[in-house]
Amino acid sequence: MKIKLFLSVATLFLALACNNNKTESNTTNAEPPKSMVEEEPTAAAATGSAGEATYQKICVACHQADGKGIPNAFPPLAGSDYLNGDVDKAIAAVTHGLTGEITVNGAKFNGTMTPQPLNDQEVADVLTYVYSQWGNNGTVVTPEMVAKAKAAK
Repeated sequence: MKIKLFLSVATLFLALACNNNKTESNTTNAEPPKSMVEEEPTAAAATGSAGEATYQKICVACHQADGKGIPNAFPPLAGSDYLNGDVDKAIAAVTHGLTGEITVNGAKFNGTMTPQPLNDQEVADVLTYVYSQWGNNGTVVTPEMVAKAKAAK
């Protein structure tokens, strides 16, 4: 008897809850509210947290949290003409390292960047993150682009 009463009350509450959520038009093909619709993430967004984590772990010591580097020591990544000019050069710098003089945003840097111990996905993620920050051009780097650039060297 108690179970029947409980089920009846539960059914009543469920019916009331459903009625309160109906739209005025009472259509069955109504679209769900936008807050309930999951949007397809962009490639940059999908790799953003992984790329940011790699940047914070490996790159931040030299290139700094704001991407501005350290004058006369480590070049900036923020708004970098070197970085934005050629994605293959950026990939090569991360995967093979970089030694010798380069000019970034009009300033000369002559140091050594060692090759980073990252797989193709990690390189793609961190570069996509960097390209999405600090006024850079938003290039999305894929693991396939990394593999191709590494093979060309």
